[in-house]
Amino acid sequence: MALLVSVLGNSPTFADTFNGYGCTDDCSGHQAGYEWAEENEIDDEGSCDTESQSFNEGCQSFVEGGSWSPFSDGDEEDEDEDEE
Repeated sequence: MALLVSVLGNSPTFADTFNGYGCTDDCSGHQAGYEWAEENEIDDEGSCDTESQSFNEGCQSFVEGGSWSPFSDGDEEDEDEDEE
């Protein structure tokens, strides 16, 4: 039983998501990558290649056409449909 608790206690938890990418904390790395890609008008995922996985995923999210908002997994489309 102690081994199970020990193993479970060491696994990363994903508190939030950023356009489908799991965040281990507050998604700030994802947001930074997204904003950088937006500011630099990045349109190729090959440009999203740094040592930071979360930054890269945020950058890739911009290239893929996602929004910068944490918790966003395509829900914007549903909200637009409700407004019609």
